[in-house]
Amino acid sequence: MDDLHIYNTLSREKEKFEPITDGFVGIYVCGPTVYGDSHLGHAKSYVSFDIVVRYLRYLGHKVRYVQNITDVGHLTDDADQGEDKLEKQAKIEKVEPMALAEKYTYNYFRDMDKLGIERPDISPRATGHIIEQIEIVKKLLENGHAYETNGNVYFDVSSDENYGKLSGRTVEDQESGMRIETASDKQSPEDFALWKKADDGHIMKWPSPWGMGYPGWHIECSAMSTKYLGEHFDIHGGGMDNQFPHHECEIAQSECAYDEPFANYWMHNNMVTLEGQKMGKSLGNAISLDEFFSGDHELLSRAWDPQVIRFFLLQSHYRSTTDFSEDALAGAENGLHNLQEMLLTIDSASKGSGGKYDLDHLRTDLESKLNDDFNTAQSIALLFEELKKIRKRINSDDTPENIEEIGQFLHDFVEDVLGLWPKTDSTSGDTDKTEQLVELLIELRNQARKDKNFELADTIRNNLNEMGIELMDNPDGTDYKIEY
Repeated sequence: MDDLHIYNTLSREKEKFEPITDGFVGIYVCGPTVYGDSHLGHAKSYVSFDIVVRYLRYLGHKVRYVQNITDVGHLTDDADQGEDKLEKQAKIEKVEPMALAEKYTYNYFRDMDKLGIERPDISPRATGHIIEQIEIVKKLLENGHAYETNGNVYFDVSSDENYGKLSGRTVEDQESGMRIETASDKQSPEDFALWKKADDGHIMKWPSPWGMGYPGWHIECSAMSTKYLGEHFDIHGGGMDNQFPHHECEIAQSECAYDEPFANYWMHNNMVTLEGQKMGKSLGNAISLDEFFSGDHELLSRAWDPQVIRFFLLQSHYRSTTDFSEDALAGAENGLHNLQEMLLTIDSASKGSGGKYDLDHLRTDLESKLNDDFNTAQSIALLFEELKKIRKRINSDDTPENIEEIGQFLHDFVEDVLGLWPKTDSTSGDTDKTEQLVELLIELRNQARKDKNFELADTIRNNLNEMGIELMDNPDGTDYKIEY
């Protein structure tokens, strides 16, 4: 598979990726609703799409990546009923909704930065695009796809014969499975809100042709994606849980407003589970990323490095479920450290006389894995296999003569595509200090043995062993090995 193929949720099959404009890719990914801190489920989604954007750029495309910030309109039942999630949380924290949005938007980008996720080119906010949302609602009213009643505006699902093409749900399925009471002013249960009338107690509201109100959840993404990417663009992404109703409604309102295809490729990442149950804020079982980084949560035994979490997530395909456990994180930590050690060995090796390594073959094989719907798990497995072979050659005095070229490619691929290898070894100073401390403790232990203070010598050895540092006595002195 030489060309990039993407699994398109819309067609339910892998398709060769062909951008609308040669050399340019427009991608829109649904961003967070900023009423709380991000958790591991958010990390999976945004790490997954970070890989998509990085790899497209690696292939030579110019990419415009748009990811919204939802700061109004997302109601507590994820449909047309309930309170606005931001307003509800703002009441709990006793702050203005916009103050809450600022706080959690800052926290979101802080956590994504730590995970090595490159920031979107544009991060539009729903509250900053009220005018654009009103304009789309007006279009839908004018062309007969929406109706207004009592200050509310609803999309008429019966007017769109293609409604349900993304999720495969029919109108009959929705009617038989409605989980909320139908609003009294809706013509049909499956119709969804484009604009909601605000009552007197509603803080977040704006003037509109239909009175004071606020936008529905779905309309914001149609407004912001088309504003920055055009009415027809390449890729729309998000979590699998957004496929219905959110993305289904986006397609309906956008294509009915502009009378042309919305997005060519629809990508959906799967969820993170905890003991088989979806991890999410609304379910009350989410561990925030900040808690992972600090270790401050009852389900965590210690803090976890953001790079370990990124590596953990990349070891499963973005469309596969990722089941969280600390044992799995520990395994990812060992794997990441092994990868980094092999990379550093190659990076520090001098040109040898062992003949050339087939770098073109490695490049082609790694790209083939990512060309198959961005399969990071398989690309990482292949990378380990080849790095072990290269390290073995280095340790056997058979270092390839093109070792520098190999190292440069690895920098380009592992760092720029997988986002796993820092440009500068920020840990080198800490590593040097660790080694100095271990050597100092070895000296103290050796002196204790000379003084026949075997209790102290054993205490030093045992404590180091508990920390993962194994001492190995030999006729020439004491060596050590740090296990990660």
